[in-house]
Amino acid sequence: MIHSSQLLRRAFIADAVFSGVSAAAMVLDAGPLASFLNLPEALLRETGLFLVAYAALVGWLGARAAVPKPLVLLVIVGNAAWTLASIALLFSGAVSPNLLGIIVIMAQAIATGVLAELQYAGMRRSEGVVTA
Repeated sequence: MIHSSQLLRRAFIADAVFSGVSAAAMVLDAGPLASFLNLPEALLRETGLFLVAYAALVGWLGARAAVPKPLVLLVIVGNAAWTLASIALLFSGAVSPNLLGIIVIMAQAIATGVLAELQYAGMRRSEGVVTA
């Protein structure tokens, strides 16, 4: 366990809010969003369902003074991977989003990458091992 820095806790809370809002939009409005962005409805809905659980996890981490370092690393690596996977999705040809869909995917990829960097910086500022 590490004692979370204020930056790490705030980065987790920001991630929880960003992911929670995205999850709500994707789960509740997958059909209209799919048409609006020219993305598969199933992709949006399933991504939204994943983000519901993810937002709960990072919200929980953000509310804790001490957190398991391996879990923090998993979130950071996961966010970095999400960023790269989002960009790869656009180049893969698996989806054919319209211009707005491309902008949305790139914006969330950038936001996720920034959150990963903030979480990493916050982890580095966190104090060492906490004994419980």
